[in-house]
Amino acid sequence: MNESIIRTLSGLVYIILLVSATLYSPFTFAILFGIFLILSVVEFCRLANLDKAVPIVMALAGLMLFGYNVNNNPASNLMLNLAALFISVSLLMDLFKTGPLVPRDKTAKLARLTGYVIIPFILIIKMAFLTNAFNPYIIIGMFILIWANDTFAYIVGKLIGRHKLLERISPKKTIEGFVGGMLFAVVGAYILGQSSYFNTALSPWQWMAFAAVLVIFGTLGDLVESQLKRNAGVKDSGKIMPGHGGILDRLDSVLFATPFLFLYYQILNYVS
Repeated sequence: MNESIIRTLSGLVYIILLVSATLYSPFTFAILFGIFLILSVVEFCRLANLDKAVPIVMALAGLMLFGYNVNNNPASNLMLNLAALFISVSLLMDLFKTGPLVPRDKTAKLARLTGYVIIPFILIIKMAFLTNAFNPYIIIGMFILIWANDTFAYIVGKLIGRHKLLERISPKKTIEGFVGGMLFAVVGAYILGQSSYFNTALSPWQWMAFAAVLVIFGTLGDLVESQLKRNAGVKDSGKIMPGHGGILDRLDSVLFATPFLFLYYQILNYVS
């Protein structure tokens, strides 16, 4: 079968599964993202050359203690948020280093796994319950916006892209593509916020700010994962999605942006 057809069908299955499981019930949403978490942990272990046993136990323990415990304790939420943000900053520091990276020991790799993969998945699950009632539209909206950004960043970059964003990490990404993706995502966010479903989570203007945060840190997250794959000498994080790679390849942007989005969403909810 033609590779582009395989890629399209694989992407459609992924989108249908994600949207339907998220909308169907809190249980199917939590189970799906729990499965995504375990698969992403396995893929990260492959990239970082880590044994899988301890990381999988850590992921399951984190899910049970924090992800599937939907009581929104502000201190617990803040602790998780700050831990993930700390790791995000360290990954960004590595991203913009021009010299060779310092080799990481096992403890440092486990810390990065926790802040880069495990906690963001927990925060995604918690975000859907942050108002103490399950609201799937904050999650669906987040994915619609990142898909819109990716699509239009690619189209605009192909049409008028001339200036490279960070060529040594991702030669195909351009500044024009980034700006184009951002504009379409922000406009799309305003339209999304007009819907009676999505404005139960955020107002149109709040959705626009949400989109801006998502695009900025989502783009950085894509670059971070590209660097991790370069360091590991692999093209994709996994092979579970034909034509797309692994789950980490599909969720890299959302995972990296999630701690920043969760902080924004928390502030909005506590202020209101």
